[in-house]
Amino acid sequence: MASKQNAQPAMNDTLAPLDQRLIDLLKVNARLPVVKLAQALGCARSTVQLRLKALEDAGVITGYTVTLVTPQASARIRAMVLIATESESTLHVVKTLTRRHEINKIFSVSGRYDLSVMLTTESTEELDSVIDRIRGIKGVKDTFSTILLSSKLDRPE
Repeated sequence: MASKQNAQPAMNDTLAPLDQRLIDLLKVNARLPVVKLAQALGCARSTVQLRLKALEDAGVITGYTVTLVTPQASARIRAMVLIATESESTLHVVKTLTRRHEINKIFSVSGRYDLSVMLTTESTEELDSVIDRIRGIKGVKDTFSTILLSSKLDRPE
């Protein structure tokens, strides 16, 4: 009989506490060795290996990533732009935004604005131009922009 720790996680179910703690540790440092993960979780190395395999097989963990530090010499301007749209135009606005190479992420948000985009440019002049183009998209009613100065924490989701 399989122990509760070795049960297969269901992708749509709530994760077991051990699995959630394992994922939390990996979010902070996905390169932690299995031995260190086992020590932090207070379980056997084989349990961690089985849990990782089960989480991968269930599609809960879809990959591991590397985060690179951007050298200061190539510092770029990062900004967040909140966008208010006419409700019937939101899909058109999103499709148009996805064509802009400067835009890295688009989020649907609640409140006064409908969308939030994260973008990166080489200069403030380029940022100004991109924002002007966003404002020119049919269906965009209003924007609010802010430049991101530094990251205090940037964990993978």
